[in-house]
Amino acid sequence: MKVERELPSREAYDLLELVTDIADRELGPRVAEFEGEARFPRKVFELLGEAGLLTLPFGEDVGGGGQPYTVYLQVLEEIAARWAAVAVGMSVHTLACLPMATFGTEAQQAGFLPRMLSGKLLGAYSLSEAHAGSDPAALRASASEGPRGWTARGTKSWVTHGGEADFYTVFLRTSPDARSGISCFHVDAGTAGLVAGAPERKMGLRSSTTAELHFEDMVIPGDRLVGTPGQGLPIALAALDAGRLGIAAVAVGIAQAALDYAVGYARDRQTFGRRIIEHQGVGFLLADMAARTEAARATYLVAARRKDSGLPYTRQASVAKLIATDTAMAVTTDAVQVLGGAGYVLDHPVERLMREAKITQIFEGTNQIQRLVISRQLAASTR
Repeated sequence: MKVERELPSREAYDLLELVTDIADRELGPRVAEFEGEARFPRKVFELLGEAGLLTLPFGEDVGGGGQPYTVYLQVLEEIAARWAAVAVGMSVHTLACLPMATFGTEAQQAGFLPRMLSGKLLGAYSLSEAHAGSDPAALRASASEGPRGWTARGTKSWVTHGGEADFYTVFLRTSPDARSGISCFHVDAGTAGLVAGAPERKMGLRSSTTAELHFEDMVIPGDRLVGTPGQGLPIALAALDAGRLGIAAVAVGIAQAALDYAVGYARDRQTFGRRIIEHQGVGFLLADMAARTEAARATYLVAARRKDSGLPYTRQASVAKLIATDTAMAVTTDAVQVLGGAGYVLDHPVERLMREAKITQIFEGTNQIQRLVISRQLAASTR
């Protein structure tokens, strides 16, 4: 079903047409093979980079595409509807570039950003640790300053693109202070002492490599510190607000793909002499799926408009992430139900979409954390 897009310009509509063409021609036909083999699609990211799709939300002054977040997120959704792992990879790459683009010095931006945004390099965002997934203030992986720069020790967990990325945006403890003891670093993949663990074996997004990173006396040059020492936590949280919008858009793309497939199946499948979409039990289920998907899309666009306008959007980002990812889980589960037994086998993509939806409720802050963010902002608000 064709989604009615909300775009600000003819240029944006042309961009979405290009994205749709690439997604239909290059992504959709490959996803089942790569997911089945848990194979990382590096050449796909190179293709997206050549098309300029890895630069979209960054300013033209730093080599970006200069697109508003409302457009960038709809691009992510369109790609996620064909291949969720690739859309997640785009979102993670954006997340990894944001600290440098926002907090880097002019010299750092001039030296690093052109290649980071060109698509020639792929980034990863390294914040989580095994004991501190939703509590970044509890990080233990550390870096100490010395004459050669910073020496890092410790382990990071759940790193998307771990072992595949060309650079890592890494958050390390540089002092014991709970709130101001974390700093942000730009680390090249080839840095001595950086060791990637074996890829995790996952329920879904199998073509998206996730691995631990081990820092074994890894020396980081002094000019790779992003921001000031101790500024890492605000940098991480600012990037996560934007990252949550990316995951919300990915989740809506997953939900839309499941809805479209279920509707097509229900139009073709007949029982008791009628198409199953004409049975009220199925028709109403599909109607609820459509309503939830459109409502979830609206929540991420509301938050994106605030971001584009320079307004605070932390609460709206958490609302969008919460609503969109819960919607993806509900809609993909219902899509499996519409197909019945056919939905449970690998012959149809809805079982894969259901597995992919689950992780969206977990990463970039679990949905329990989103509820915590929202409730705290409500408690702090004044009438």
